[in-house]
Amino acid sequence: MDNLQPADIDPSELPEGFSAPNASKNNAAQQQAQAAEEQRDAILSQVLSPEALARLRRIKLVKQAKAEQVEKTIVSMAMSGKLPGTISEDKLIEMLERGNRQGASKETNSISIQRKQYAMDSDDENDNDDDLY
Repeated sequence: MDNLQPADIDPSELPEGFSAPNASKNNAAQQQAQAAEEQRDAILSQVLSPEALARLRRIKLVKQAKAEQVEKTIVSMAMSGKLPGTISEDKLIEMLERGNRQGASKETNSISIQRKQYAMDSDDENDNDDDLY
């Protein structure tokens, strides 16, 4: 038989009762991550109105990082008891816009063009080179 490394073995190809050496660690990590995701989804479905939850899921399709950041904010607020009630779609829109303003101050998406200055250029911005003719 060839020298197979444990990483080369697909756990689904093993007979029943056998497992790959690192399969239990991976399964435990996957189960823990899945449980955390289910808990987050449960909290979001409790604190968001159906319209707000639908909007957040649509946003997640387009801008996953932004939606995850808002989800983390909502979940942390819910866990600390800072939410007075359910979040409506309008309140979610406010949160998203606030995130846009904060993100815009951190990252500017504008381009600034600076013209190179040469030795022959004068310091005057309105120099239209009329003196050359």
